[in-house]
Amino acid sequence: MLDNNVLHEKVKGILYSLTGITLAENKDIMISNRLHKLKRDTKYNGDIEELLDSIENGSFTMEFINSFTTNKTHFFREDFHFTDLKERVLPDFIKSGQEIKMYCSASSTGEEPYSMAMTVLETQEELGKQIRASILATDIDTNVLQYAANGVYRYSKSSKEFPEWIKPQKYFKKRVKKTLASEEILIKIKPEVQKMVTFQINNLNDSSYPFEKNHFDVIFCRNVLIYFSGEDQNKILRKLFSHLKIGGTLYLGHSENPHDLINYVERIGQNIFIKTKELH
Repeated sequence: MLDNNVLHEKVKGILYSLTGITLAENKDIMISNRLHKLKRDTKYNGDIEELLDSIENGSFTMEFINSFTTNKTHFFREDFHFTDLKERVLPDFIKSGQEIKMYCSASSTGEEPYSMAMTVLETQEELGKQIRASILATDIDTNVLQYAANGVYRYSKSSKEFPEWIKPQKYFKKRVKKTLASEEILIKIKPEVQKMVTFQINNLNDSSYPFEKNHFDVIFCRNVLIYFSGEDQNKILRKLFSHLKIGGTLYLGHSENPHDLINYVERIGQNIFIKTKELH
């Protein structure tokens, strides 16, 4: 039987080979908890070492990935990016009449791409003109993609996640779920928002992505690069960049940087970058 340290190193190796995600050294308790949960979820009869051997041989790989990916997010996280989208990017597409094609590269449970969609609808209403927009949202975790497609979320009255210029009641249906102990408020995204977003699986660590070159006008890649090594962050950014149009906007998370892209972009705000030329 392998000791915990060896088991944990094995988990890190499998996760890196499948996703490119690098787990930090201080994640031992998290790894142990998720391993036991994975064993319960898969109803595996052998020991954890045998389960990991099975995963290395191609069984339970999606269950493993779903167990070890992190999905912390909320609506309008880092809302200054959505303000920039609303005030700078979208009005140009209203003027030109062209369709804006946007990509959310780590959609998690859907709050980010739905925030993008609500920003489009709000801008459209404010300026009194239609915007043709499509939003592709991808993630590696099939569980969170299903959650996102369902579009049902818990809501707290004390929540501060929606900026002042968004009225949640315009974009959600409210449901109250009562139990003996408490009252839970659920909100479901309305169909007009939901239909703007297409969800599909994509692994950022794949050697290439299934999109056309220079396809997107906007790419959100926020708070996901931090789970990769510096070298792999750079590889992911270079791949994403090849699918962004000249003049397109790349939004990164608050603690992330553009690495090799720095000489190919113009920085115009807090981790807001405009593509000025192609990478060589």
